[in-house]
Amino acid sequence: MPKLQSAAEVDRFRADILARRDPARRCIAVCAGAACDGLDSVAVAHEFKSELASRGLEARIDLRVTGCHGYCEKGPNVVAGPRDVCYFEVTPGDVPGIVDATLHDEIFEKRVYRDPRTGAKAVCMQEVPFYRHQMRLLTGDNIRIDPTSIDDYLAVGGYSALAKALSSMTPDQVLDEVKKANLRGRGGGGFPAGLKWETTRNAPDKTKYVIVNGHEGESAAFMDRAMLTGNPHKVLEGLIIGAYAIGAQQGFIYTRHDAPRLVEHVKAALAQARAYGFLGDNILGSGFSFTVELHFDVGIFVSGESSALMRSIEGNAPEPRPKYIRTSVSGIWDKPSNLNNVETWANVPQIIANGADWFTRIGSEKSKGTKLISLSGNVVNSGIVEVPMGTSLRTLIFDIGGGVRDGKGLKAVHFGGAMGGSLPAHMIDASLDFDEMSKLGAPIGAGGLLVMDEDTDMVEVARYLLDFLVKESCGKCVPCREGMWQMLKILTQITEGKGKKFDLDRLADLMEVTSLGSLCALGKTSSDPLKSMLRHFKGEYEARIAAGSEAK
Repeated sequence: MPKLQSAAEVDRFRADILARRDPARRCIAVCAGAACDGLDSVAVAHEFKSELASRGLEARIDLRVTGCHGYCEKGPNVVAGPRDVCYFEVTPGDVPGIVDATLHDEIFEKRVYRDPRTGAKAVCMQEVPFYRHQMRLLTGDNIRIDPTSIDDYLAVGGYSALAKALSSMTPDQVLDEVKKANLRGRGGGGFPAGLKWETTRNAPDKTKYVIVNGHEGESAAFMDRAMLTGNPHKVLEGLIIGAYAIGAQQGFIYTRHDAPRLVEHVKAALAQARAYGFLGDNILGSGFSFTVELHFDVGIFVSGESSALMRSIEGNAPEPRPKYIRTSVSGIWDKPSNLNNVETWANVPQIIANGADWFTRIGSEKSKGTKLISLSGNVVNSGIVEVPMGTSLRTLIFDIGGGVRDGKGLKAVHFGGAMGGSLPAHMIDASLDFDEMSKLGAPIGAGGLLVMDEDTDMVEVARYLLDFLVKESCGKCVPCREGMWQMLKILTQITEGKGKKFDLDRLADLMEVTSLGSLCALGKTSSDPLKSMLRHFKGEYEARIAAGSEAK
């Protein structure tokens, strides 16, 4: 592997890679994302490899095992290039037919998309309804790269933003560009990333840290895992650029211990980046030095909370610290520490490469760029979706998601996992916007969108989410530990037909105590799902309590 010494060398090396590649060459990309992997895409990829080898076609058709293609509902997914012909629910038995079709520029009809209502056929990716309404700026390259190949990432323009930043921009200019772009954190709060970076940069200590929060413990959220597994170099490039702007020489990637393919790909990316000179001393001859360590969670939800995560990196128990301690100023080992989630860091390279003005043309007035959404629940097309901020929930659910399963009516949507909020069906014309969704009581969070049909029991949903949080609480503070337990006890009694007349009043008191008195966001927002449900579905709770009283 070459150790690149300058931005000019990066450009020359990229040009050499592209010169050795035929853009019109046939390629078969097999999705190895989590959903497809669970449907045995490994067997499909193995069959393609054997088929190509037995027919001596390795020189004519490239086989690429990639990250997530997004359409999890229809896995295993295969995309045949250069036309991006999509095949869904592929089995090993389909492999010879797909190879023949790809070789002769034909279509393997059996596995192309067909509309479940009209039977209309969609062959290429841009024609498939699930993809047609998206803007895949972060995930679009997933079908084009082997996530374990840095050369593939370079071939699609990877590390050009880093080369630009280090060769022609000062740290202040990089910071100003991110601030101008109004990149807001994609991990939940939507806080402006540039302002967060600036706080850490200006903190009075020379030692500073930058961190990728890849824990992603939010229920029904799997976007970060798709990014780290499918394109780890994009996240790493964003982290390096951020470190340059902030003045950090040490970074951390904090992620899950229970995702072996993700771990394998991140480790490979770190090793390759070091070998090519994108990590280490004097990166690209700029005088800037930076290293990255990989750390794993300990299997509990609260370890994804910022201060708990930092304590975990220190080697301590992942317990949150009081919020008056700002981790941007006093984080890991009491040093200024900037933490952003995977998706936030992945946006940085495209902002630096294309400019803040380009980025701000995408999205809504106050929420710029695209947003990754994990679409799940009672929806026809589940998967990972990427759309411009400002897109309506209706578009997400019906145009991309294909509507509610089994022809049933939509009852509600829930954003933000166990600490999020629910909206009734009549509010689905709301826009995917940080501020608008927060005002409605269903903050976007990391981006997990759960679709609920007409048969959903909203009391049981609240009980289920609270049960999850009770089990995941670190137990450090009384309002969280005891308050959530009491709320869960009341909700359980209501679902069992043992509700009492004043249960909703008791729940209101407990919600106030936990939200005001808890140490971290887990406890403070644990009652948010219940608050939103009582706002929009209070009659359902009252009816359950009344029915229980009548039965006694």
